[in-house]
Amino acid sequence: MSSTTNSPQLPDTDRTTPEKDQTPEEVPPADTPDDAVAEASGEDRAADESPAATQFTSEAPAEPAEAAAEEEAPAEPAAEEEAPAERAEPAEAATEEKPPASDADAPTDGPADAPSGQLPSDAPEEPVARRRWRDRHPVAASYVGWTITALSLGLVCFALLMPTSIEAFRPGIFVRIPVEAILGAGVLIFLPRRPRMVAAALAGLGLGVLTVLNLLDIGFNMFLGRGFNMVLDWVLFDDAKAYLEDSMGSGGTIAAVIGVVALVLVVLAVMTLAVLRLSNVLARDRDKATRTTVLIGTAWVTCAALGLQLAGTPLAARSTVALVEDRMKRVRATIKDEAAFAKEAKKDKFGNTPGDQLLTDLRGKDVIFTFIESYGRSAIEDEDIAPGVNATLTAKNEELTKAGFAAKSGWLTSATYGGNSWLGHSTFLSGLWINNQNRYRVVTAGEHLTLTGAFQRTGAWRTVGVMPGVQKNWPEGKFYGLDQVYDSRDLGYKGPKFSWSTMPDQYALKAFEQLEHGKKQDKPLMSQIILTSSHQPWAPLPKTVPWDQVGDGSVYKDIQKAGKKPGDVFYDSEKATEEYGKSIQYSVTSLIDYVTKYGSKDTVLVFLGDHQPMAKVSGNKASRDVPISIVAQDKSVLDKIDDWNWTDGLKPDANAPVWRMDSFRDRFLTAYGSQPNPSKQE
Repeated sequence: MSSTTNSPQLPDTDRTTPEKDQTPEEVPPADTPDDAVAEASGEDRAADESPAATQFTSEAPAEPAEAAAEEEAPAEPAAEEEAPAERAEPAEAATEEKPPASDADAPTDGPADAPSGQLPSDAPEEPVARRRWRDRHPVAASYVGWTITALSLGLVCFALLMPTSIEAFRPGIFVRIPVEAILGAGVLIFLPRRPRMVAAALAGLGLGVLTVLNLLDIGFNMFLGRGFNMVLDWVLFDDAKAYLEDSMGSGGTIAAVIGVVALVLVVLAVMTLAVLRLSNVLARDRDKATRTTVLIGTAWVTCAALGLQLAGTPLAARSTVALVEDRMKRVRATIKDEAAFAKEAKKDKFGNTPGDQLLTDLRGKDVIFTFIESYGRSAIEDEDIAPGVNATLTAKNEELTKAGFAAKSGWLTSATYGGNSWLGHSTFLSGLWINNQNRYRVVTAGEHLTLTGAFQRTGAWRTVGVMPGVQKNWPEGKFYGLDQVYDSRDLGYKGPKFSWSTMPDQYALKAFEQLEHGKKQDKPLMSQIILTSSHQPWAPLPKTVPWDQVGDGSVYKDIQKAGKKPGDVFYDSEKATEEYGKSIQYSVTSLIDYVTKYGSKDTVLVFLGDHQPMAKVSGNKASRDVPISIVAQDKSVLDKIDDWNWTDGLKPDANAPVWRMDSFRDRFLTAYGSQPNPSKQE
């Protein structure tokens, strides 16, 4: 920095005490580069005799120690007792030699790299080290500034145009003009500095939250075939954590949770900084920013008015506004649905039917309701899965026929997809459409009659549940009308877990035989069994063993060790599809083998899938249909449902009837002799 600038100057500590009419030499600001300070100190001594310098000699200079402290500290104005007019004189003298750079001389259309001392009045002060680096490397600083600005703009536009499902990601989606960016720029341009910074920070934080919600939508669409519900779905994170612990262990789960939390924080922070950066760029040259915003806004209006599109995608985008509106509608609909469903759950066609008028045509039969995890329509019709599954169904149907059994099959449309199995179970058994967690809580807290509860009400059956997927207390057992519930802790399993599944299906069925079905009973048995071996991630998979070798499950240790690792299968769509098909074959084989070995003329088996597998396996356009079959040795049992027009055998035809899953309870009760007696709505 030369002596012709208007910066204060360093005192000359080598000189004797100045005369009375001399003033202290000026101190350079703290952000002056070291080499410039050295240069200034030499030149200031030469200029000390100038008239401008002599005007400052009315006071003695600071002592050397004080001068050093002043050199490190930011420049301060002259002593408070000095009159304003007296302080103005040296500034005028300095400007006579070289006028300071004006605001007009500072660059206004580039990144935030204006030279020191020329920042706009509403721009934040730069750190000293940054200004020194920018002064020494102006070209590199310019490129870095432009790069950061471009990245910030790209990040904001990406967030505003981001779709909520994987299949919607395509190049044309990101070349649209987001109206939200135009409106936001228009607001930020004209705000004063402090309100602008606050507004930019809030906008960036909101955009970060929206991005996180969009990522949740993508994940939920992949796994559950629907978007994230901001009211109901937070509880599912606990289930997701439990699933990760079962699949990856506690160490992997902790790492995954930390990674997710870190990702959320990074998204929020980076999005906020990006909007702040862009707001500073807009404020640096408001005229140019205004012209650019008006030009882009005009282009958006033109594209919207003419309906211009690129590859079938409208160029004028308002996706963020529409997405926020949709989320708000879903929140309002969810809140409204709770009250409406509570009233619906109190209506029951068979709510007041006495026990002696329920299920009269099934008396004396051992009835088994079995859910096969993720057994969906794709298992029978998808070209990559169906060959193996259909071959298994054909072979097992032949075995049933040889054992004296027959079967009829149809389709049900599940209330859930890809997961949340308990929603499918409760829909099937309650006769109510339970498609979210809130409805599930409402119905299980009430007294609505379930299909299994109808058997209990008769007093003619012992009712039990075999729940290998339940690893803690399960109070819903009372709602389902079960006299006895066997969870994973009660089945005596000593073998290894198969990823999420606590035990192989064959073992669960063998335990059921030993604990209940194989024992002499005073009453016939009604049982609800959940088979879990076909639960994702479909690795490692168990294999069937001779029934007399099942034992306590230790036989599965070598099978589990020889199986594939979950991470090698779950993240590969082709492998996941292949292993999913094998898991369905295993579950169906275990169940039919059990019936042919341990069943009798009084056995009635009803088995179905709870939902389709996740979209990675079933595809993005898969239905929510699942197969259902009724197997019996007594011909009269199947004759009762002859008017259902179901397909003979274990494999339903493509054109077989498709019913909503919540309709099955009433159809089944009616077919087997139950008399309606509706409950009164309160």
